[in-house]
Amino acid sequence: MRGKPTYRVPHRRRREGKTDYRLRLRLLKSGKLRFVVRRSLRHIQVQVIEYRPDGDRTILAVHSCRLKKLGWKAPCGNLPAAYLTGLLAGKLAKEKGIQEGILDMGLYPSVKGSRIYASLKGLVDAGIRIPHSPEILPDEKRIKGEHIAEWAKKLEKERYQRFFSEYLKAGLKPEDLPKHFEEIKKKIG
Repeated sequence: MRGKPTYRVPHRRRREGKTDYRLRLRLLKSGKLRFVVRRSLRHIQVQVIEYRPDGDRTILAVHSCRLKKLGWKAPCGNLPAAYLTGLLAGKLAKEKGIQEGILDMGLYPSVKGSRIYASLKGLVDAGIRIPHSPEILPDEKRIKGEHIAEWAKKLEKERYQRFFSEYLKAGLKPEDLPKHFEEIKKKIG
């Protein structure tokens, strides 16, 4: 009978495309808590991770689904939802006494104005000190969702129905997204 192999392959997670060990080592050497932002097509997740020799410990985790509990009617994967998720995570981190940290983007490419940087702006606006360059953050119009509202106004009815069906099913007109964004932002605090 054959058992498990007696050897261990080094850097298995690198080979699987899950971990960049050089970047991880640089982040850990900083000695600060890591604000880990992970995205998918439909959601954003922000976690506060503390390094421990026996394994990392998650102090706080906020998923964009939590916005639905606050009354968010738009999809949870867009830029305004990413900002609000970061803002909520920052507020909860402040309540736990976390004042500063460092952004961990993982293997995602650094793209100016992306959803990851929208989450970073939410964290910074909540009062968390994270080193960053202001040029990389998205502008206020995109954070409020005005680009979505403007695009919705330009579409003809058939394409409008198809592209914004999730908004319409939830009872929100895409043109009202900036106003809805401000309401949820006030609820978060």
